[in-house]
Amino acid sequence: MIFADSVAVKAFEEGHEERLRITEAGFGSELVAERQRVKLDRLWDRLADVPYYRGLPAVAERALTEAPLTPKAALKADPERFLREGAGPYHKYYETSGTTSVPTPTPRLVEDTVLNTVSVASLWSRVLRPGDRVASLLPSDVAPVCDLVAGVSEYLGCTMLRCYPFSQGMCDWDRLEVLFTRYRPEHVFAAPGVLLQWTRVLKSRGRLAEVAAGVRSLMLLGEVSTPPLRARLAEQWGARVLDASYGSTETGTIAAACEHDRLHVLEHSHVAEVAEPGGEPVPAAPGAHGELVVTPLNNHARPLLRYGTGDLVTVGDGAGCDCGVALPVLTVHGRDTDGVALGGTRLTAEAVERIVYTTPGVTGYLMQLKSSDPGAGRLLLERDVDFDSAVGTDPDELCRAVSERFAAEGVRWTAVALVGQLPQTTKAGGSQKNWKRTNVQWVD
Repeated sequence: MIFADSVAVKAFEEGHEERLRITEAGFGSELVAERQRVKLDRLWDRLADVPYYRGLPAVAERALTEAPLTPKAALKADPERFLREGAGPYHKYYETSGTTSVPTPTPRLVEDTVLNTVSVASLWSRVLRPGDRVASLLPSDVAPVCDLVAGVSEYLGCTMLRCYPFSQGMCDWDRLEVLFTRYRPEHVFAAPGVLLQWTRVLKSRGRLAEVAAGVRSLMLLGEVSTPPLRARLAEQWGARVLDASYGSTETGTIAAACEHDRLHVLEHSHVAEVAEPGGEPVPAAPGAHGELVVTPLNNHARPLLRYGTGDLVTVGDGAGCDCGVALPVLTVHGRDTDGVALGGTRLTAEAVERIVYTTPGVTGYLMQLKSSDPGAGRLLLERDVDFDSAVGTDPDELCRAVSERFAAEGVRWTAVALVGQLPQTTKAGGSQKNWKRTNVQWVD
């Protein structure tokens, strides 16, 4: 129990009091700015203990806008130089997924864990209520995502079940069906690929309606989640589907979802800026577009200063969201490197899924591209288990229709084919956050 640790108790009391104050004030800008100032003042002291930062004039002068950007490549090249000297022992040890290079060690102190948990709870508490039943279909391995869900659920007084269906020997689809039938979760956290496969399994057994009956919210984490995909799952489950959070193992959770499926920047825990290519970062104000640059204010084991996430974002006005939370809204477009080219046309997850997940009878896709021929690409579509009765369309006609819709967008596939089942790599989720790893296959 972390509350046997006086440091954990102190962090919890501070984080809990902060959450109560800012939520009662509707996340008002004055109070959020005051919390930023307090936390940033403490951050400078921690940065002075970090070999990578301590020699920077901006750290000595405590001048955020004078500090250079911290490139992601610098952290990955020498992660040890970013750790605070003498900060151990660590509370948790994680590693990044390694989707952009080799996995990066990310140890955390108890303060990191507690403060990130309470920060996320300030938004998720609008969905999760005391006494609600939560099920997590996320892996409990070297990534922090399932620990985060468990921590927020415990903090908010929810009942928690961990049931990742790809845990060999522990939980498979058969056991998951029994668990859901007994436990009747109201909120389900899962990676999109896992949830799509779980839906297929239930439909094949004629059990989807029964298992989904009590589910109110599907909270997607661990992979790219686009509006068309969420709309498809919402229709099938008869539940609200939210893109639950945005962040990374390195930074902690930067934005969390409200009940209206909008990601709000957790400004009481981060200083967020946006940088255009080759330009200086500017505050993440409504209308800003470019690479997200963040200074996490709750990082204790490994503080970061103006860290370039590599993700392209657009910032919106939180006042325009029906939830009433004043925090800015974040639309994440993904990494610039996430796109792939086919015949001179750039493909992104949103562009592909806008067609795939509005096509009845299709539950997934895999793009097979040739590195030796940039103009050649094959699109595999996964056929739903009730395709014949639900769609009533000839498979060849469906493939032709999909091909024509892509052609109208300037994308010409060498072939579009319907298959019965896609590989597990498109489904396991939770640790392969990079879209190209889960939905693109390079072939000779």
